[in-house]
Amino acid sequence: MIVVMSIGASTKEISDVIAHITELGFRAHLSQGEERSIIGVIGDDRRVPEPDIFTTMPGVERVTRISAPYKLASRGFHPQPTLINLNGTAVGSNKIAVIAGPCSVESRSQIIETAHAVKEAGAVALRGGAFKPRTSPYSFQGLGEKGLEYLADARAETGLPVVTEVMEPGLVGLVAQYADVLQIGARNMQNYALLNAAGQSQRPVLLKRGMMSTMEELLMAAEYVLSNGNSQVMLCERGIRTFETYTRNTFDINAIPVLKEKTHLPIIADPSHATGKAEYVLAAARAAIAAGADGLIVEVHLNPAEAMSDGAQSLRPEKFVKMMEEVTKIAAALERTV
Repeated sequence: MIVVMSIGASTKEISDVIAHITELGFRAHLSQGEERSIIGVIGDDRRVPEPDIFTTMPGVERVTRISAPYKLASRGFHPQPTLINLNGTAVGSNKIAVIAGPCSVESRSQIIETAHAVKEAGAVALRGGAFKPRTSPYSFQGLGEKGLEYLADARAETGLPVVTEVMEPGLVGLVAQYADVLQIGARNMQNYALLNAAGQSQRPVLLKRGMMSTMEELLMAAEYVLSNGNSQVMLCERGIRTFETYTRNTFDINAIPVLKEKTHLPIIADPSHATGKAEYVLAAARAAIAAGADGLIVEVHLNPAEAMSDGAQSLRPEKFVKMMEEVTKIAAALERTV
């Protein structure tokens, strides 16, 4: 349920509604727009009060029930797009944000050289894994805190904000010391303890869709982060598992316009994991921008043949330059910028 306040509602009128919501045993979530303030009534759906409880209060214009199980993520609750600041770039705005870097941080020189390359090509943030969840326990698992230190060094040299994955609740504090954005990977999308911890960190979160998860499950996962008072959530479509074997995953291009309709949160596309093959990344990236994605997260490696993880889907820097040129053309056709 949302309580829509009248244009010009006073601070006291808003405070009185919030106090009444609290007295009823619910939590109030205030969203203030340019003209109106909207107050979400958050709590057990079975106990939601009748609208009449609020409609007669001074300053209240109307009360609307939200039928979707995700409340805070719903566009009904927050009609305007949420904008997330990445070092001056507003993710979710008309400018398409491109995040790029290697799957794994392998050395200090590797991540710094890659950071310079992707920045020169137009990326607004650097990705790189310090802790790597791998299918095999014998595969490279990342450099851990040393990898985080190298990412921080790359940020210091280039000015690019850092996006890196956190794998468990106990690591959120450590990763947040180094990272500008906490990435929650596909395998952890429904790790609710991790979602709560990421929400409590108040760091921006990049939440990837699980490989066998529905869009509603993704939105419900985002709700965990949002319910902890952290409104800075980006959703990532990275392909889902189907019966197809010619690509690593099946890129669900449908998810981009559907999610844009259902939620106010920015939508990022991951053409690297969606295809699993570098030769298809460019086409998938173009399609994502054409479908309305707010950004891309792309794997770039100086020498993919020697990459310690995901080399087959990583672009060489020169191929990344080509990708940026082409998605810029697609964006321009839609009156957007990269």
